[in-house]
Amino acid sequence: MAFADPVDRPVFRFAPSPNGDLHLGHALSALENYRLCQTFGGRFLLRFEDIDVERCSPAFEEQMLDDLHWLGLEWEEPVRRQSDHFDDYQAAIDTLTDEGLLYPAFLSRGDVKRMVRASQERGEAWPRDPDGAVLYPDICRLLEPHERTANLAAEMPYTLRLNMNDALEVAGTPIYSSRFGSDGGAEEQAENPALWGDVVLARKDIHTSYHLSVVVDDALQGVTHIVRGQDLEPATAVHRLLQILLGLPAPAYHHHRLILDEDGRKLSKSAGDTSLRSLRQAGVTQSDVLRMIGMEQA
Repeated sequence: MAFADPVDRPVFRFAPSPNGDLHLGHALSALENYRLCQTFGGRFLLRFEDIDVERCSPAFEEQMLDDLHWLGLEWEEPVRRQSDHFDDYQAAIDTLTDEGLLYPAFLSRGDVKRMVRASQERGEAWPRDPDGAVLYPDICRLLEPHERTANLAAEMPYTLRLNMNDALEVAGTPIYSSRFGSDGGAEEQAENPALWGDVVLARKDIHTSYHLSVVVDDALQGVTHIVRGQDLEPATAVHRLLQILLGLPAPAYHHHRLILDEDGRKLSKSAGDTSLRSLRQAGVTQSDVLRMIGMEQA
């Protein structure tokens, strides 16, 4: 992989997944990205994170492009699509494999659920990651080489997981990320990737993961400033670890507030929250959207 050369101007990006329509939460993130990019005199990129080719579609891409133009955004061409660059992610997988930091994990979700249930019945709490998902047990990481070889020979389904303990030993600690504010000021924040356990970096059907592809893409595109929602702030720990392991540049991060519904829930495509397309069809204007997301003065 040839990573982008350092540039004098900062580089920002907005990277939606074209698996549904944009909603007000996306509008806030896109406009906050664009506002900060203009404030810092930067370059603005658009990327489609479409590694899940079964759920993503060109139709959603076209609608997103139309919605973003309607919001007043402009970006550099060409737009990067992750589905065109699986070789880049495979190269990163190969690097981590050569370093002995990945292992095949054979337990199904049902297997893990049964283990968690048994633990709870014994009155023992099962550890969870910052998103609330249960951590993967260490069974597959501790398999003897001959057991692993036998499972692979039997073509058992598996995911590739990062051996977090070994990865932290290779990377060294402490691990920090740079956080920047609207005024340009920055501060270092300590990160704890261990809270995530042995994260998945590739699956049988999708030969990469969000964590892996996003850090590779940002490096290849020369992204220097990442603006995203507070829900992704905990993931920064994993991203900084992968950047260190893969020898990638370290961008600065800014995590903005979220748009919540009446129940305090983050907006999402899967929940069918009102899309920008529907709002536009109902006669909502760009000014109305700014008011609805609290950016009237932006």
